[in-house]
Amino acid sequence: MRSGRLSLLAVVITTLVLGWTRIEFSELRSWTPMKVTQWDALGYYQYLPAVFIHGDIGRQEWLEGVDSLYQLSGGTIYQVTELPNGNRAMKYFCGIAILQAPFFGIGHVAAGISGAPQDGFSPPYQWAIALSPLVYCFIGLLLLRVVLLRYFSDAVTALTIVLLILATNAIQYISVDNAQTHGYLFALYAAQLYATMRWHDRPSRTTAAAVGCLIGLATVSRPTEALMLFIPVLWNTHTKEAARAKWTTVRAHRGHVLIAFACGFLAFMPQLIYWRIVTGTWVYDVGSKWDFLNPHWRVLVGGEKGWFIYTPITVLMVAGLFFMRGKPWRKSVLVFTLLNTWLIIAWHDWHYGGSYSSRALVQSYAVLALPFAALLERALASRWKWPVLAASAYLLGVNLFQIKQYNNTVIHYDRMNFAAYRAIYLDADPTPEDRALLSPERQ
Repeated sequence: MRSGRLSLLAVVITTLVLGWTRIEFSELRSWTPMKVTQWDALGYYQYLPAVFIHGDIGRQEWLEGVDSLYQLSGGTIYQVTELPNGNRAMKYFCGIAILQAPFFGIGHVAAGISGAPQDGFSPPYQWAIALSPLVYCFIGLLLLRVVLLRYFSDAVTALTIVLLILATNAIQYISVDNAQTHGYLFALYAAQLYATMRWHDRPSRTTAAAVGCLIGLATVSRPTEALMLFIPVLWNTHTKEAARAKWTTVRAHRGHVLIAFACGFLAFMPQLIYWRIVTGTWVYDVGSKWDFLNPHWRVLVGGEKGWFIYTPITVLMVAGLFFMRGKPWRKSVLVFTLLNTWLIIAWHDWHYGGSYSSRALVQSYAVLALPFAALLERALASRWKWPVLAASAYLLGVNLFQIKQYNNTVIHYDRMNFAAYRAIYLDADPTPEDRALLSPERQ
């Protein structure tokens, strides 16, 4: 691994900006009182107060009272589904609650000390949960830095880290709307890259267990993240010779494969136990619909919240897929990116609720950091160095400006279109005529 202070500084600065952004859009800066455990985030979080405070994970009779007091559900408590046995099943998986649990404990203690209600939703809990993705992201960036330094220079690694977070919508979903899945999963993907690299360097039971546990945790957070499996499976299969050596190593460590599967299953086990207790069955269909044969390309290029439109630096991330030749992770990254993107644009509910750009792709930025760095390395060593640096600086500035626009609803979370976006581009105070260009409310 190359050593370098520049990339470490990039991690620190990026994390500080994330922390500053969290404070900027909170009551500490005259914002509305912070409520991060609302809408979808409520569904991921509610396991914790249900188990540890209210002692009611079946019917959840406490939910209406909490929602009446704090207005968290969005108007209708869609986060649970009525069951024939009288219970109500949670729509969302429990993996994020597992990751939030230590911070929930901190919030509970802080609420007791400060005299705030120990109900799981008062301000100490909100702040504790809001800070948790920042901690996970900091750890994830440190691990991602180690991986990047293995293959790229300190300068390229530093630039990649800064642009990956601050020039994309990752800043919104790690810093502001951060009790959803994306910030936590970003850290899990970074950790998976690190664990996979370590196992291929020197196979051990510990790293095999980490690989399996991370896949299990990601899957029990969002089932579609099971695609993470392709990262370790296809790592170091970029050539026939490398693939032959890799499978020889795997056969020599068959026990490690069993350990990885066992740890992955154990990580998923809490969800199975929950379903068994609440629904009476080991597996419960939470309900999802996919349009695999008719994917929604507007997720990438639509005027509503197109990924390439609102966060255009992601074009360079994807372009980097053509610059991965000779890298041991080439096939891992390529297969994962293609399958993951197809899965995301094929989901029937293509707009993914309210969001800035396509939030469902944020967690995959850890993986896309590798091809992104490959492109930046090539560009910085060519005559395109200064144009690429200038474009990157411009896009970083635009993104930071748009984050403020989004949180002031200048960029609307669900009613944008190309005409409205053109009218408010880099405009902090659009006219009523500009706002009239927004699309009608979605039914």
